[in-house]
Amino acid sequence: MSQDTEAVETREVLSRFRRNFFACLRTRTDALFELTEALLCADGAVRSLVELSLVAEHRRGHGAMYDALGHGDLDVETLRDHLAALPLPRTERGRLVLAVDVTSWLRPDATTSAARLFCHVYGRTKSTAQLIPGWQYSMVAALEEGRSSWTAVLDAVRLGPDDDAMAITAQQLRAVMTRLIVSGQWNPGDPDVLIVADAGYDIARLAFTLSDLPVQLLGRLRSDRVFRLPLLPQPQKTAGRVGRPPRHGAAFALRRPETWPPPTHCRTTSTSRYGLAEATSWDRVHPRLTHRSSWLTHHGQLPVIEGTVIRLQVEHLPGDREAAPVWLWSSATGLNDVEVTACWQMFLRRFDLEHTFRMFKQTLGWARPKIRTPEAADRWTWLVLTAHTQLRLARPLAENLRRPWEPRSRSGRLTPARVRRGFRNLRPTIARPAHAPKPTRPGPGRPPGAQNQRLAPRYDVGKTTRRPLTLPIQL
Repeated sequence: MSQDTEAVETREVLSRFRRNFFACLRTRTDALFELTEALLCADGAVRSLVELSLVAEHRRGHGAMYDALGHGDLDVETLRDHLAALPLPRTERGRLVLAVDVTSWLRPDATTSAARLFCHVYGRTKSTAQLIPGWQYSMVAALEEGRSSWTAVLDAVRLGPDDDAMAITAQQLRAVMTRLIVSGQWNPGDPDVLIVADAGYDIARLAFTLSDLPVQLLGRLRSDRVFRLPLLPQPQKTAGRVGRPPRHGAAFALRRPETWPPPTHCRTTSTSRYGLAEATSWDRVHPRLTHRSSWLTHHGQLPVIEGTVIRLQVEHLPGDREAAPVWLWSSATGLNDVEVTACWQMFLRRFDLEHTFRMFKQTLGWARPKIRTPEAADRWTWLVLTAHTQLRLARPLAENLRRPWEPRSRSGRLTPARVRRGFRNLRPTIARPAHAPKPTRPGPGRPPGAQNQRLAPRYDVGKTTRRPLTLPIQL
């Protein structure tokens, strides 16, 4: 395929997605679409919504913009289907790798905004973490194989005060996998989709909940976890011996090397950033579950969820800093040394999602608007997500408009901010379905000197539903 033919097809894919996105806007269609256009064509980082209304691509007033965010309507389910049908990044073997993580939109002073939670925020030094009110969004994105600041965001769900975060994550991953299968991104015979999660997720519970899907779960573990080894063959029960037969083997404490059996695999790999990386794995290791927390309502005997524990130790971190070992747990068993190496390498790619969150917040201004209602926040979130998707599709077409003081980039390795800088020049060659605004005059507004007679209600922050930790004791 020639370079010109590939550019024409890329423009067609981008134009088709823009037309599909325009069709998903049910009310305030043109205003919402042009707000996304202003988000893509603005110079520099977005600092406020009203500044976007001054961009040339936004042909309407700031009143229409706020009205569109407050009262517009977006067909989110159809837009999710269109996102799943787009070309997605894959590994060299054609495998899809998804990452799931939660990011926060901090709103500490928004007492009139509903559905706020306490969001954990790290400080600059140790022991300076804070809990700040805000909205939390769980996002799922497809990852690339090499070092990159690009991801393909597929879904975003806001966590509410009554939601169980693990249950919502499981439903979200199931819905994403269903859309990928329907759109033909995964077919029978393809390798299982790898889902990567950081510490804080109950990876064993997710593996059990999604066991009927073609997925492999991989998550980071806390270093103080204690697992169980597979049960060794037990001698036949002798006469007079009472008690229930054991279900778990010896303890496997991550902090106590004396409890570690001989590893199943051990392989050393040379890396450019971390020096020598040694990956050690133990097969068929499982957590011992109890009737607490998420397993409180489980009926019958608790399952034994076996997987592979991986210990990754590198020589140093960037900047010659000392590196602590990283513990991972994979829901797959029987992995060879090549598959174990691929697991920890793809786990490192999970941090590319952090670059996407930074792009959302610092450049696209996702957390900048002072929006009151969570419904308007959801609309703005999907507009930012759609704008980032258009930048990803326009990546092969954008020119490198480098400032004299900026470092040079290789061809085809532009960052999302560089692509956004050249999107205004690319826009005339792609579909622009929005209609021209009709001439009108602003409304009278509130009479001078009149006070607001409808005060906004105040809302509490945090969870409103408290679940019991253990089963009640039956006397």
